[in-house]
Amino acid sequence: QVQLAESGGGLVQAGGSLRLSCAASGRTSSMYPMGWFRQAPGKERELVAAISWNSASIYYADSVKGRFTISRDNAKRTLNLQMNTLKPEDTAVYYCAPLISIVTMKPLGYWGQGTQVTVSS
Repeated sequence: QVQLAESGGGLVQAGGSLRLSCAASGRTSSMYPMGWFRQAPGKERELVAAISWNSASIYYADSVKGRFTISRDNAKRTLNLQMNTLKPEDTAVYYCAPLISIVTMKPLGYWGQGTQVTVSS
């Protein structure tokens, strides 16, 4: 079965940094584009960043552009999100997920447990 495990979340002060990681295991493919999503209490899950299978195409939400960096290592089957200059508005549970297409950026439907990111002001 496909398993996704997010890690790296925690409590940091505004302006701090965190590096999130997503490890894929089971019968997974490295050919899918991947995305990082986040969901804050009372809000819908939103796409934060996306990356194609070969890292040639990258997308960032306007709210994180210039602060976050998405990357992947297909050999290690990992997806990363470097988050710098964190803001309280970044507080949410972060999830990684394979995407149907880097164009539409719609998730396939596989999710991990997520990792909590809390930014204090």
